[in-house]
Amino acid sequence: MSNPVHRNRFWRLGVALAAVSAFVAFPAGAQAATVQLGTAASFVVLGAQSVTNTGPSVLTGDLGVAPGTSLVGFGSPAVVNGATHNNDEVANTAQADVDTAYGVAASEPVPPGNVLTGTDLGNRTLMAGAYRYDSSAQLTGQLTLDAAGDPNAQFVFEIGSTLTTAPASSVRLINGASPCNVFWQVGSSATLDTTTAFQGNVMALADISLNDGASVIGRLFARDGSITLINNVLDNSPCVTGSTDPDPDPTDTGTETTTSPAGTTTTGGSSSGGANGAPGAFPAVPLVKPASARRLTRIGRAIMRRRANAGCSAGYRAIVRGRMIKRVVFYLDGKRVRTRSRGPFGVYVRAAPGRHRLTARVTFTDATRARTLTLRYRACAAGPLRPRRGPSRFTG
Repeated sequence: MSNPVHRNRFWRLGVALAAVSAFVAFPAGAQAATVQLGTAASFVVLGAQSVTNTGPSVLTGDLGVAPGTSLVGFGSPAVVNGATHNNDEVANTAQADVDTAYGVAASEPVPPGNVLTGTDLGNRTLMAGAYRYDSSAQLTGQLTLDAAGDPNAQFVFEIGSTLTTAPASSVRLINGASPCNVFWQVGSSATLDTTTAFQGNVMALADISLNDGASVIGRLFARDGSITLINNVLDNSPCVTGSTDPDPDPTDTGTETTTSPAGTTTTGGSSSGGANGAPGAFPAVPLVKPASARRLTRIGRAIMRRRANAGCSAGYRAIVRGRMIKRVVFYLDGKRVRTRSRGPFGVYVRAAPGRHRLTARVTFTDATRARTLTLRYRACAAGPLRPRRGPSRFTG
C-alpha cells in the first residue's frame, strides 16, 4: 500500500506541471508582438502597382506607389496634404516596412475564443487583442473597439481572404483606443462600400477599393496590388502628429483633415519608428511639418441654410456658411452637382417632383473634421436635375 504523503506530493507535482504546460502551450500575451510600420508611417495611401482616384478626394498624409509608377486622378479637384512618392527610394523602403508589418500581424497568436470565422463584425464590441477569420470577413453596421483606458492597446485582425463592408458601416473607437494601433491584415483584397467610416491600418496582399464617400482614419497599404479611390476622405494625421480627437461625439463619423500651406510638403516617416509613438525596430526618419500642421487648430465651423417658397417648390438656393471652409461639394440625391473652392459656397438646385436630399461635404483649411451637411427637399413642379448656370444670386 502506497504512502498517502507520497501520493499527495505526486498529485501536487502533477497539477503544477499541467499548469506550466498550459501556460507554455497558450502564451496569449507573452508572445504577442507590437506591429510597427517604420518608414511607412507617414503614408496615408501606398499602392504596389497603381493608385487611381476619381472625384474630389482629400488625402492627409503621404501618397505613394512602388514598384509600380501609376498615380492617376490626383490633380484638381483632388487634394493631397502631403508628399507624393512615385517609385522612389522612400516609397520602396516603405513597401519593405509594410511587408515586415504584414508578416508580424499575420503571426500574432490568436486565442481560440477570438476566432470569428463565419460571423459578422458588425454590432459587437471587442477588447484589445488579436482576432482571426480563416476566410472572408464582413462588416455590416458598427464595430466598437474598446481599449479599456489603455492608449497603447493593439487590435489585430488576421483575415484569410477578403475584407468587405456594407454601405454606411463604421468602426468606432472608445476608452482611449487609437486608429494608429488597429491593424487589418487582409489575405487578398479589401472593399469599403459607400459612406463607410473606417478606422485603422489596412494592409492587403492584393487590391484595396473604396466606393463613393467612404472615409478612413488611418492608412491603406496594398502590398502587391492597386488602390482605387472614389470621392474619399483619408487621414493619417492623428498617427503621424500624435494628436487626439477632441470631439467626444460618438455619432460623428467624419474624419479630420490637416491642410499644409501651399507649396509645403512633408517627407519621410514617423520619427518614433512605430505607429503608436513608442520606439520601434525601424530606423527613425525625421518628418518635416509646417508650423501650422504642428499646431493643429480645430476651429472650423459650417452650417447650411436654404431659401425656398413655402410648401413645396421647383427649386431653392442653398448656401454653406462658417469659418475656415476650404471646399464644399454639393450632391443632389447622391449625384454631385457642384464643387465650390471659394465663397460664396452656394448652389441653386432644381429637381423632379418628389422628395429629394441635398448634401454638402465640407472640408476645412485647419484640422477640423470634414463634415457632411444635409437638407431634405420636396418638389412639386418638374425641373431639370442640375445646378443653375451662372453665379449664385443668394446674398442672405
